[in-house]
Amino acid sequence: MTFFRFIALFSLTLLLANPRGFGQQAVVRVQDGKTGQPVPYAHVVFQPVNGGQQTHAITQVDGTAQNMAASRAVVAISYIGFETLYDTLNPGESVTLSLRPKIQEMNEVVVTAQYSPQRVDKSIYKVKVINSLQIEQKAANNLTDLLNSELNIRISQDGALGTSMSLQGLSGENVKFLVDGVPVIGRMNGNIDISQLNLYNVDHIEVIEGPMSVVYGSNALAGVINIITKENKSTRVSAFAKGYIESVGVYNFDLGASYKVRDHVFSISGGRNFFDGFSNNDSLRSEQWKPKRQYFFDGYYILSKPKLKFKISSSWFDEKLLSKGNLMPPYYETAFDSYFLTSRWTSKIELNRQIRDNRYISLMGSYAYYSRQKETYFEDLTTLEEHTTANPEDYDTTRFHNALFRGTFSKSNPESRFNYQLGFDLNYEVGSGKRITDYKQEIGDYAAFLSVQWDPLKWVTIQPGIRYIYNTKYTAPLVYSLNLKFAIQENYNIRASYSRGFRAPSLKELYLYFVDVNHNVQGNPDLKSENSHNVNISFQYNRETSESFVGTELNFFYNNINNIITLAEAEGDLYTYINVDKYITQGAQLVVNYRLYPWLNIRSGGGVTGRYNSLSDETGKVKKFYYSPDAVVTTTYHWQKIQMDFTLDYKYTGKMPQFYTDNNDNVVEGYVSAYNSMDFTMQKSLLKDRLTIGAGVKNIFNVTDIPAVGGNAGVHTGGGGDYPVGWGRTLFVQAAVNFNKF
Repeated sequence: MTFFRFIALFSLTLLLANPRGFGQQAVVRVQDGKTGQPVPYAHVVFQPVNGGQQTHAITQVDGTAQNMAASRAVVAISYIGFETLYDTLNPGESVTLSLRPKIQEMNEVVVTAQYSPQRVDKSIYKVKVINSLQIEQKAANNLTDLLNSELNIRISQDGALGTSMSLQGLSGENVKFLVDGVPVIGRMNGNIDISQLNLYNVDHIEVIEGPMSVVYGSNALAGVINIITKENKSTRVSAFAKGYIESVGVYNFDLGASYKVRDHVFSISGGRNFFDGFSNNDSLRSEQWKPKRQYFFDGYYILSKPKLKFKISSSWFDEKLLSKGNLMPPYYETAFDSYFLTSRWTSKIELNRQIRDNRYISLMGSYAYYSRQKETYFEDLTTLEEHTTANPEDYDTTRFHNALFRGTFSKSNPESRFNYQLGFDLNYEVGSGKRITDYKQEIGDYAAFLSVQWDPLKWVTIQPGIRYIYNTKYTAPLVYSLNLKFAIQENYNIRASYSRGFRAPSLKELYLYFVDVNHNVQGNPDLKSENSHNVNISFQYNRETSESFVGTELNFFYNNINNIITLAEAEGDLYTYINVDKYITQGAQLVVNYRLYPWLNIRSGGGVTGRYNSLSDETGKVKKFYYSPDAVVTTTYHWQKIQMDFTLDYKYTGKMPQFYTDNNDNVVEGYVSAYNSMDFTMQKSLLKDRLTIGAGVKNIFNVTDIPAVGGNAGVHTGGGGDYPVGWGRTLFVQAAVNFNKF
């Protein structure tokens, strides 16, 4: 018995001496650096200091995860809404680590127009970041839903051609739309239909207001909107599925999966959107908002090493839009229906390489294809028979092909006073179809650019840049820019920029003849290129305490464009593109962000945009600017007790003056009326963030059409009427499932 008592006593001594022995594992405890509350479901990565295989863990409800380090390791902890934390720890060590909340957006990493990825507050450009959390809180399905409530952006709706936008008073022809740095092709009536740009796999969106012609060339006079898609950087297997239903007749569903093995990542995703159509006038068969069905697909492969990234990606989009005709006399049992079939396919190869310390090479090649096909049928609604029509004008297909090759070499060293970037941009586009003059037209735009960044003082950054352009149809001037940034103190930033811009007319503006039930637009091969001078100034102040953050921005802009291209009435219902001698926009906006951590976030702002158009001289009035205001307030409340978010999104869009021709061909002043819009969304995550459900109300004020004098087609339009804004008040529900295996 003495021996067994000795063994029992010895075992008990060992257990007490080693508190980690049984049930006392070494743990990493993750907490909120502001409140001290545990952070559940945070992602913890253990990387051995001397190299080796990574290991992963997820924190439990109490914020703890097992210390899985087998040797001294770097630990990286990330969770949405917090800055990623890096630290080192030893095997068997228990630690408590605090995550710093992203109370402000200054820590977002941006890539658009940068020498290398960097924090948004360090960028010399004023970059606005709309992250994935904001996209979820707005229940945004496409770029229209997301930007509709943004300050200084005005959305224009067309039931057949889709949605276009203006930025700083300049229309979508002067805004460069990119997806992972690749330009989006396929402009209808001169504009990209942003309702076709879905957000189901988007990580964040970067918006740069102001001229970016030196970096991105044509179509970047007003700014750049770059959609950055999601990439799997850490999980071995991940998958998602999402469904969205809206009471007006919207049914969306998408899903995807990715797989990571060592340095290789494979991903595939896709979905289907459906809209049943809407019209205020139920007595007419022709609907104001056309029914449409969309399919989309994305896939990529990434090879990622410490100093190298190679990516191949491809995306495909297909839309079928139905334009129903009204019933025809005498028996009102027949009609003509038209189908518009849109296809867009983009493939890209990208290589990023760090060749020396702080030296980077980036190469990108892409091919994009766009087609729009029209088909017309005679419908017998008594027999439900459908027949093709005999008129050859009822059928046509217009195709566009675009090839892009872009490369940059950059020196980007935060510790150096002198950095630079030089690059080239080769862009070639071909358009073909019977709606194109002489069936086929092409245009090439080839450029080389250089910018240098000099920090003569620690708080001063100066960045001049030039771009040399050879355009196959137009003589382009030397484009140049100067950007300044003054970081007088840590919380103060002043940015100023001047740029000369250039935009060659697009193939559609030059050669495309577009006609349907509601449109009759003729291209103009005699158009001149646009030239501009642009100035932007921004003042920014941020103040952060232990529980709150206040950020204030005051922005000014001035854009002076010669020979701006716009639509004008030619004769009857025929419109064509013309050059207007002078078009100027100027304005200011004030934005205030306030957050009381962790439960309240308020974003508010107001602005005014003035427009001067030389056509206004024809009214006989003294030259003057015509101003239109807008204001936004977005409030998000986080109910901690039940872990639920409530978001109220409000925007006031002010009265916008415009000009049109009356029956005597005199230019008179018109306007588009002011209106208010508001959305409400609530959202909750369940099952360790694997399931997210949401519901809400869109267009609470039930705005559909607003009064307008001068129509909605632009500067020279005929008559008055109503301006379409939306399809009225609707309810929606959505649910998303996410699965991750590390």
